[in-house]
Amino acid sequence: MSAATIAATAAVTATATIAATAATTATTANAATAVTPRATFAYLLRLGDLSLVLAQRLGEWVGHSPALEEDLGVANIALDLIGQARMLLSYAGEVEGRGHGEDEIAFLREHGEYLNATLAEQPNGDFGQTIVRQVLIDAFQLELYERLAASADERLANIAAKTVKETRYHLRYSAGWLVRLGDGTAESHARVQSALERLWPLTAELFAADTVDRAMTDLRVAPPLEQVRSAWSARIDAILAEATLERPRDQSYAWFGKRGQHSEHLGYLLAEMQYMQRTYPGARW
Repeated sequence: MSAATIAATAAVTATATIAATAATTATTANAATAVTPRATFAYLLRLGDLSLVLAQRLGEWVGHSPALEEDLGVANIALDLIGQARMLLSYAGEVEGRGHGEDEIAFLREHGEYLNATLAEQPNGDFGQTIVRQVLIDAFQLELYERLAASADERLANIAAKTVKETRYHLRYSAGWLVRLGDGTAESHARVQSALERLWPLTAELFAADTVDRAMTDLRVAPPLEQVRSAWSARIDAILAEATLERPRDQSYAWFGKRGQHSEHLGYLLAEMQYMQRTYPGARW
């Protein structure tokens, strides 16, 4: 075989290899493009719904808190959470690309379309139980948003940078109350320890990574949940030690609100939260 023939054959082979590689890359890119918006939309709903549902629960305390100062404190946290939900759900609507705004996404979905963690929808119970729930979620959100502030998604990183400032205050407030109650009277200690035992199994869902979580981690949009859990666990241990409370043992948990599998409590919450929007669709103030 002549040198010219060998060179021609090599050129054809190289061209074919380049074309095949380009086709494979394009196919992979198209698949990623198809998957990414769906995963991002679901992830944003999880973040937004967690804040939205928790804000709704905290709002139930307005006018019923044990002291006027706590009425204001809890209401302010609820307002912060609603502000966070607005930013996240507005972004989710843009990613979805179906013309849905923050109000439609917040108020006009069905029960199974909400993707908040089940912990957020649990009833308030007494003030001690509300504080326990708040500490568990505040610590989770703080560790998560500190890491999301470095997200490859610039829009989400900006939202996280604002949110983390508010969340630091939320945890300072809730942890302060947990220490007062846990290290207070025998009655207050018993109540918050009981609430901690009751709510602890629901924390497993916060760190159970699924395809959405893994997709966001692979794209450097979100941190690995194992990393968040390790930091959360250390922070919670320090708070519980100061509050003289015992950390419950970890348990498996079957319900996953972030997949749309909720407890019965969410239905009652939504019936109240959605009333105005469903009674007067498209109403404007």
